[in-house]
Amino acid sequence: MNRRYRQHDVRRVIELDGVWDFAYLGAVDPQGIDLSTLAFPDRMAVPGCWDATPAYAGKRGLAAYRTRIFLPTAGPYRLVFNGVNNWCQVYLGGALLVNHSGGFTRFFADFVNQAPGETDLVVLVDNAMNADRSPQHLAYFDWYHYGGIARPVELHSLGATWINAVRVFTEDYQARRVNVTIDYGTLKYPDWFDLAILFDGITVLTERVSLEKASGSFSRTFSFPEAGLWSPESPTLHEVHVVLGQDDLRERIGICQVQVSGPDILINGQAQRLLGFCRHESHPEFGCGLPDSLLVADVQQLRDMNVNFVRGSHYPQDPRFLDLCDEAGICVWNEVIGWQHTATHLTDPHFLQAQHINAAEMTAMSFNHPSVILYGLLNESLSNDPACRPGYESIIRVIREIDPTRPVTYASNHPLDDVCLDLIDVVSINTYPGWYFGTIEEIPAALDHIMSHVDSTDSRGKPIIISEIGAEGIYGWRDWNEARWTEQFQAHLHETVIRHLFSASKRACGLSLWLFSDFRTSEETGRALGRGRGFNNKGVVDEYRRPKQAYGVVKSLFHDLKK
Repeated sequence: MNRRYRQHDVRRVIELDGVWDFAYLGAVDPQGIDLSTLAFPDRMAVPGCWDATPAYAGKRGLAAYRTRIFLPTAGPYRLVFNGVNNWCQVYLGGALLVNHSGGFTRFFADFVNQAPGETDLVVLVDNAMNADRSPQHLAYFDWYHYGGIARPVELHSLGATWINAVRVFTEDYQARRVNVTIDYGTLKYPDWFDLAILFDGITVLTERVSLEKASGSFSRTFSFPEAGLWSPESPTLHEVHVVLGQDDLRERIGICQVQVSGPDILINGQAQRLLGFCRHESHPEFGCGLPDSLLVADVQQLRDMNVNFVRGSHYPQDPRFLDLCDEAGICVWNEVIGWQHTATHLTDPHFLQAQHINAAEMTAMSFNHPSVILYGLLNESLSNDPACRPGYESIIRVIREIDPTRPVTYASNHPLDDVCLDLIDVVSINTYPGWYFGTIEEIPAALDHIMSHVDSTDSRGKPIIISEIGAEGIYGWRDWNEARWTEQFQAHLHETVIRHLFSASKRACGLSLWLFSDFRTSEETGRALGRGRGFNNKGVVDEYRRPKQAYGVVKSLFHDLKK
């Protein structure tokens, strides 16, 4: 939704982005709010994060957004929210439509029999650290949790029959054979409807289909022997347009198969050397609600550094960013929200239910993006604790049930005693030799020791990605000693890592350096005391995207490795 290409010819879609009425309410219980008496003394941009604005910087609690929408008929309609942080309730005309917990994923609310005319749309949004209400957002996490309607909002006018999703996956890249699955909903059943499917504007199927129940799915398979393939080197995109009854949906796809073979990740049979960064969606002026201009600028800088791989840290990335990666040939690891969870979390049914919902929503919004080649979960959680293993299994199961076509991984910081590596397709390791322990000169031995240990376990021979490694470098700080926190130290460490991984060891198939850009860390705990300026400064660009010395070093080395 809200993508840069047209998704509907028939369905009427209204973008609700703009400036909404706003009220900051603070530490109050949303159940005690009387919408009829609520005053809105201020205004706020949507999408955006209120706690990144000068008037509400750093504030935690409940806020209310309001806009007026016009409904020409009684419906049915669908409100689509692409991301609200951290928890929200959506009201239309004073009636509750939906609750949603967890930012960074798309959700929607359907309604029908609403009186035609103008009506108020009100969204209560809570960015507080409340484990009961939003267990995906916890105070100890090492990033600042911005709050607000952070991603675009749309109003869809549905007919009596509508398309919920079109999911396209490649069955055989060599034959260019793809499966198209259509998820539908209808108020008219059983009944017959006209179906048309177009590929790159050419009609490839017309037929009458019988819909026997209120919602369901059906699939068709096609081969397009002349179609181009999607790869990082040649990111060819195609368009699948489905028309069902009086509704339609257009999806942009790539013909692309991702497979694991021994130590390699293959895209259409070709082994990939993944070179890139972890990336937070964060900016001092916009929070996690990044505007199109900044998303474009991020991709421009990544391409300038010869990057072909981004790990989304530590939550699902904006679909608009994924669109840009589809076009640029940048592979993406998309990740369920999470950070350093313990058995207390992973044996808690409430927490696991929230993780399952986030995993399902993340996978659904990733499905048609060829750039998404990996799914991740539970960053740096206690995968060395056997009590956590059932939790890992359950979340992985949710992902694979929705999309069995892509590999699954998680970033482990317990490489020498991990007990869950057999559950995943790709072994991914977070480690910080030269920064949190040891010296830069000891980095090669530390990395070799980790990879040698992995190859002594039941996970021997699997692809290995070094999913985090790096050092802090404060923008503009350089000295003759090249001490820690200087730009020179950071650049030296990055150079050592890259040269060893891809010149000496040969074992790793991928690297996502920590980090693309600096970001604000959490202030709910004392963590900020260990971060200069209250920021994680391990980016090769600072929070305003100004390049540090490491930027040029990485650019040159990645250029040589891509030859």
